Amino acid sequence: MRPPTSCACCGGSRLAKIGEDVTQTLEEIPRRFKMIETVREKFTCGDCEKISQTPAPFHATPSGFIGPQLLATILFEKFGMHIPLNRQSARFKAERIDLSLSTLADQVGHGTFAVMPFFHLIERHVLAAERLHGDDTTIRILAKGKCTTGRIWTYVRDDRPFAGPAPPAAVYYASSDRRGEHPQKHLAAFAGILQADCYSGFEPLFDPQKKARPITPAFCYAHARRGFFELADIEKNARQGKKGKPVSPIALEAVRRLDALFEIERAINGRSAEERRAVRQEQSKPLLEDMHAWLLRERETLSRSSEVLKPMNYLLRRWDDFARFLDDGRICLTNNCAERALRGIALGRRNWTFAGSQRGADRAAIMLTMITTCRLNEVDPKTWLADVLARIADLPTSRLHELLPWEWKLGQAGKPAGQRAA
Repeated sequence: MRPPTSCACCGGSRLAKIGEDVTQTLEEIPRRFKMIETVREKFTCGDCEKISQTPAPFHATPSGFIGPQLLATILFEKFGMHIPLNRQSARFKAERIDLSLSTLADQVGHGTFAVMPFFHLIERHVLAAERLHGDDTTIRILAKGKCTTGRIWTYVRDDRPFAGPAPPAAVYYASSDRRGEHPQKHLAAFAGILQADCYSGFEPLFDPQKKARPITPAFCYAHARRGFFELADIEKNARQGKKGKPVSPIALEAVRRLDALFEIERAINGRSAEERRAVRQEQSKPLLEDMHAWLLRERETLSRSSEVLKPMNYLLRRWDDFARFLDDGRICLTNNCAERALRGIALGRRNWTFAGSQRGADRAAIMLTMITTCRLNEVDPKTWLADVLARIADLPTSRLHELLPWEWKLGQAGKPAGQRAA
């Protein structure tokens, strides 16, 4: 602001600066759109009569007119921010850009097809892991005039808890139901450790008679703790007053014992697998063995109608698979890594309500693979998508791995600030 030229009190002009105050105001500059016209002149040869013309600019979508930055915005807002295409179309119209719902849907289909090579590269990277987190969540799919309850499956590779060098990544798949044949197909070539809940559809993967290279299960203590916690939630019981069920002392003690294991895990997160195993053998193993003996003793005192019997049997019937983390430092205590990868879907599906078809659900799985992998590697998904869509035509197939989020991040870090993707 311009400084005053006279005193506001007496009107005098003998002003001397004694300091200043700074007021910050956050304001918005409306986004701008531009139509780029590329004029390509044609020439004919006077000798051979052949016509020459410079090639047309590349578009990620066939016969398209959407630039890579705008296409990245459409894809990211739909799959990363969960803004349905009809709302995007309405907002574009308010900004005097006519992009109909059908046009946007076509662009999403072409854009998803353009990044398919990266989906396959990420899929290969994930399934080459020694250990995976796996989980699924519901997704409504429109089919023959009605919605069916389908599933989005995710498998996450994240070696950071045991200081592994491989970059984290996640792959997603969509299915029309929750039959076990889907994860069995997804993980047919995988032979490492699978961290998951106790879903029965995974069990054939653990059976050497049904799979030549069986998967090793490692079950989630967060799921096991949840059953006890619901019976030991003192705050919930107090809110319900007289209607609340009495707190189970056995469940309360089980939660206390499990929390002691979680406390040890927090202290060793990020250490090497060998260090984690050594600490677990020294500190966690005695606690877990004592808990096992305690659960067996307490179970003998309970009636068949006791509510706490269900979470106790959930643990005891699969005890060896729950206890496997003691002997392998790569294993985590929970499957929270996969649950975090599904949290955005659970929060966003209220916005888009359902996938328009099975093909739409498959497209969502492909784009979620890109976006979540970017986020796991601390890469802005929209910036990455825009840069990839602009450059993919210039790279041969043998060099596409250079644009994978973790490789792309290294390439951006090596560029001067003015040359980095905006």
